Amino acid sequence: MSDTVENFYDQLAQDYHFIFNNWEDSLAYQGNTINKIILSSLPNSKTLSILDCSCGIGTQSIGLAQKGHHVTATDISLASVERAKKEANKRGVKISFSVSDFRTLNKDIKGTYDVVLSADNSIPHLLTEDDLCQTANQLYTKVRPGGMLIITMRNYTELLKEKPTSTKPRTFDDGNRIVFQLWDWKEDGRTYTLHHFIMQKAKDIWKTKQYSTSYRALLQTELTSFLQEAGFRNVSWQSPEESGYYQPVLLAWK
Repeated sequence: MSDTVENFYDQLAQDYHFIFNNWEDSLAYQGNTINKIILSSLPNSKTLSILDCSCGIGTQSIGLAQKGHHVTATDISLASVERAKKEANKRGVKISFSVSDFRTLNKDIKGTYDVVLSADNSIPHLLTEDDLCQTANQLYTKVRPGGMLIITMRNYTELLKEKPTSTKPRTFDDGNRIVFQLWDWKEDGRTYTLHHFIMQKAKDIWKTKQYSTSYRALLQTELTSFLQEAGFRNVSWQSPEESGYYQPVLLAWK
């Protein structure tokens, strides 16, 4: 988790909602879908303590707080956390926000939680074995006994078969906003630099913003192994078809 990751999200914070066709709809979708995943695993609970440890601007944490859960939300990016606070206040939901790195959660955040969540491909920002091992251990310390961990990320097992160099452009706002990514793969074949482009048209003039960061093409088997070594049990994966979420979902128990 180098400074470039923090800088990436600091710079992107004010434009992050432009990635979505409608961010408000995404709040509802993510809150509803993740809530269903949680309640299907903890069926006797309605109100839970949740730590969203890569909250960004609140895409998951706000939706879960709207469901009545007690949400604590952290992120490595101060700008993202500040944006998330404003968005939560606009919607009248109470969330405890703070800045924290995956690798220092136990030092930064008190207590344990029924659910610890990291969504939207955040864990693959960890590029080294040491960082992944350290993060797995930190996540384990924040889950209460009998609680669960939820992680969502891209299906790199499939992506590594072709190593795509770009995503398909998505067009919104009647063709006046275009969002796409370019991926520059490194020589190791397992890490890449992502360049995120947001193009917007106003008064017949196109303006383009670019944001860049690094990822590791983290395999599901690799992440499973790190979590099991940290002490998690019954680690399993759900496909988007099974969970209703747009990325594969990992579930693990303490």
